[in-house]
Order: sequence, then C-alpha cells, then structure tokens
Amino acid sequence: MGEEDYYLELCDRPVHFEKANPVNCVFFDEANKQVFAVRSGGATGVVVKGPDDRNPISFRMEDKGEVKCIKFSLENKILAVQRTSKTVDFSNFIPDSSQLEYTQECKTKNANILGFCWTSSTEIVFITDQGIEFYQVSPEKRSLKLLKSQNINVNWYMYCPEGAVILLSTTVLGNVLQPFYFRAGTMSKLPKFEIELPAVPKSAKLNLSERDIAMATIYGQLYVLFLRHHSRTSNSAGAEVVLYHLPREGACKKMHILKLNRTGKFALNVVDNLVVVHHQDTETSVIFDIKLRGEFDGTVTFHHPVLPARSIQPYQIPMAGPAPVTSQSPVPCKLYSSSWIVFQPDIIISASQGYLWNLQVKLQPIVSLLPDKGRLMDFLLQRKECKMVILSVCSQMLSESDRATLPVIATVFDKLNHEYKKYLDAEQSYTTALEAGQSRSSPLLKRPARTQAVIDQSDMYTHVLSVFTEKKDTSHKFVIAVLMEYIRSLNQFQITVQHYLHELVIKTLVQHNLFYMLHQFLQYHVLSDSKPLKVFTLLPTSCLWIC
Repeated sequence: MGEEDYYLELCDRPVHFEKANPVNCVFFDEANKQVFAVRSGGATGVVVKGPDDRNPISFRMEDKGEVKCIKFSLENKILAVQRTSKTVDFSNFIPDSSQLEYTQECKTKNANILGFCWTSSTEIVFITDQGIEFYQVSPEKRSLKLLKSQNINVNWYMYCPEGAVILLSTTVLGNVLQPFYFRAGTMSKLPKFEIELPAVPKSAKLNLSERDIAMATIYGQLYVLFLRHHSRTSNSAGAEVVLYHLPREGACKKMHILKLNRTGKFALNVVDNLVVVHHQDTETSVIFDIKLRGEFDGTVTFHHPVLPARSIQPYQIPMAGPAPVTSQSPVPCKLYSSSWIVFQPDIIISASQGYLWNLQVKLQPIVSLLPDKGRLMDFLLQRKECKMVILSVCSQMLSESDRATLPVIATVFDKLNHEYKKYLDAEQSYTTALEAGQSRSSPLLKRPARTQAVIDQSDMYTHVLSVFTEKKDTSHKFVIAVLMEYIRSLNQFQITVQHYLHELVIKTLVQHNLFYMLHQFLQYHVLSDSKPLKVFTLLPTSCLWIC
C-alpha cells in the first residue's frame, strides 16, 4: 500500500532516548509527558526529555538504591524520586534554592506506596495500598504538609492529568473504582462506580487489571475506557470497549460500547477525539468516533469502526551514531511490537528501541475510504485540521470524474453551513454581551473559538466555487444548480449572502445568455438587497432593461 492508504502515522520528530538495558532504566511521567533515562540509579546520569522540550534536562544524583518512580513537578521545579515502599525523596530545581534532598514518609502505618502523582507545581499525591495522601510541598522549607487523606484498600491506581482525576481500584475483585478530583489545593471524592465484568467470577480474586482500563478526555468530557475481552451477551463474538462517562458532579454512567469483533491483545489511544484500538495479532488499528450516529438501545450507544482496519503507516528509524555514514539507510521500525507501551492520550513508547512517538491521524486517506459524503462530513467537521480537506472534498464532488448528485451536494452544504451558523450566532452573542457592558475579563464571557470546522462564504468562494465556475467541461446547468444550492443553504440558515456570491451567479448567467433566469435571480435575491447597485456593473448594457 502507498502512503495514501494509511490513516494513522507516527510523528516524524519522535523523542529519542537511551534505550532500556541492564544499566539504564526508563520511566515515563504521564503529567509532563517526559521520559527519564536513569543510568546506574542516577549516579552516572539522568536525562529527561519531552515532546516539547527543546533542551533535555541532565543531572546526576547519588545512587541510593533502585529507582521505582521518578517525576518532576509541573514546571520542572521539584524532583520526586521513590526508592522504597515507604518514602519519597525530593530535590529542588529552583535557582538559588537548596539542593539538599528532603524526604517524606507515608503517614499511614504499615502502608506501602504504590506510586505518586504531581497535581501542580507544589502539590503531590501519594497512593498507597491503604489509601491516598495529598500533600503541599514547600521547597523553601524543604518539607511537606499533609492537606487531606483517605483510607481505602487499593489494588492499583491510574492518573489522568488532563482531567486531574486519580482512579483507585478497590474491593477484592478490583472492579469497584473510586475517583478523586484535584484542583487548587483541594481533593474531592467523586461517587464510586462498578465496572461490569464479562462474567461472574469463579473465585474471589483480582479480576480487573489496570491493563484493561484507560482514562481520556473525549470531546471535552472525561471517560473511563474498559477493554472487555469477552462480551456479556452470548450472541456477540469478540471484545469490546465500554466507555463510562465520569462527570465532575453526579454518578458515573455507561454511555458507549465500541464493538471490536475480534479477540486478542489490544491497546488504546485517543487521538483528535477518536478512540484508536490497536490489535497486536493482526498488526492493525481501527478508529471509533462517538459523535457519529450509532445504535442506541435505550441505555447505551453501540459503535462500529468508522473505517476498515489498517496498519499504522510504515516508519523508518534513522541510523544513529556520532558520525552516521550517508550511505546507511534507515531501519524499518517494528510496528505493533510486544515492547511497545501505550500511554494516554496519544503516546507510544518503545523502550527497547529508545523512541517516544505521538500517534497522528491522516485525514486525506479517509476521504476515499468513507464514500458516504454526509457521514464523511460529519467525521471531518469534528477534526482539528479539517478545513483544507473539507474544501478539497467539496471540489472533488463537483469535478466531472467524481461528481456527486445534487441532493448529496445539498447535504454537504447544509452540514457546513450548520457549523458556520453556530459560530456566527456565538460571535453575535459575545458582541451583544460586550455592548451590554459585560467585562471581557469576566469568566462567564469567552470569545467563541473559530475552529477549522467553520467554512465561511469566503472559503467556499476562493477555494471551490470560483474555480468550479471557470471549468469549461462542466455543464452550465450543473454549475448554476450548484451555485443556487449553496445560496439556498445559506438562506435556510438565515446567513446573509455575500455580494461576491451574487456577482458570481450573475456573471455565470450572463456568460451563458440565460437572461430569463437572470431576471428571476435579480428579482428574488439581489433587488431585495439594501446595496444592490454594486452588481449592476457586471451586466452588459443590453440587459440593463431587466432591472
């Protein structure tokens, strides 16, 4: 397959770090998205790299035993290192601050620290097998203050930095999950919820593994994703991903089920609000979009993959070395390797090869894989970098080789103008609020973001319609029908038609001597305009009688 057949790719500028070996241990910090390469317990060097870091952080630390966990606070001001099950050591990385280490022991007696998470530049959470401890770190005093704690038996934990939520697995089976939310020095206990296991457990032992759980923000909402390897219904073959919506207030609710229709080893990513499910056995991936219409059974919505399964685009690893020989060709990367570790939302790490990639979605190949233009538009309008792809689809559906029917063209125009109108209304509401005296600094007043999904009349005129009308091989009837369909759609959404679109229609009608249609168009569309005179210069003298 060529590049145009793959809709997933690894970023072209990955983070490269020293690969894991008996001397070098590799750690990943999910909050700062940093990779730590720790050599000989730090005695021979620690190198910290992140996707956005132009300069890696390098330092040494005394080898005081095996490092279990290592992370910087947000803004890289304080380093925390766990070497034992009872304590965490801290070092300041603040200019003119003491470099001496200070230590904090967990408060709960006989508890073992499972790990820790920084929730801000000076706030940290210890997760133990007996609960959770929330601390304020004072780098000046080189000490920690316990802000709040909660006793609860913990099997394992998971942290979502985007949502500032820690999820604890509790009970013997492990399927009762207790979330905690952190913000500005406060810790809030959210309602616990139960993950439905595929079948009734035969024995009282841990049945829910952290490997089968992920947390991610999708369309601005926090979800817990559960990879259920066997469906609860006997007539359904294959695994599925169950999405539980975790709100700030109220109970967690099962909302969506993604049908995988296969079994085996899976891994999850979330890219551009799409759930990506990797399947190791077939070395392919599929994507799901929970905004697209699914099958609702009254409780949950069932979704199938948006597109056929495809591999991630083949990737070449450049030859490394102090002075690489130019004749050395890149080495193909082993995709879907058993050494790959996946982190949310979009990170794939190969510790054995020493690379961290961001997974990316390629929109252009999806155009040919999703022939339903209405569904394609629904999909594209939700993507971040969609504008030029949408405009190319519009041009393509008007071309002689791939011409769409007028009803399909009308559907596409309506979907575009629906988004356009939403933005215009939001902008108008913002302007009205300002004129009413509301302050720009008010937290309730926020200027609407103009996303790439807003395709306005200027975009359509410049990239699609003006080019389309110049094509000599296209029937003038079809050209006029398309222009009128776009104006019809604008009118339907009560969007004021710009003068250059009127001018384009008049120019086209005059070119083809369609004066009767011109008369009708002027009567119903232009003469009602408060400023109609600017279009008259386009009319030849012989047809000014029409006006």
